[in-house]
Amino acid sequence: MCWSPFTFLAECYERKSVLITSNLVFSESDKIFQDPMTTACAVDRLVHHAVIPELSGPSYCAEAAKTRSAKPDKETL
Repeated sequence: MCWSPFTFLAECYERKSVLITSNLVFSESDKIFQDPMTTACAVDRLVHHAVIPELSGPSYCAEAAKTRSAKPDKETL
């Protein structure tokens, strides 16, 4: 069965714990869901009873990518 993101959230809503990570802020949720009403309902289900930590500071992934790109490739030596 292939579920849409909204169907998944609706099925889990107040039944199970859900952990979601994203680089999108809530105002950009329309990039995931199909229409404004679905977006509003999905965000409502996400934030109800939610703990939303906001992480700031340097990105470990970005730093690792910089380190990898700064090292010479073994094949080019």
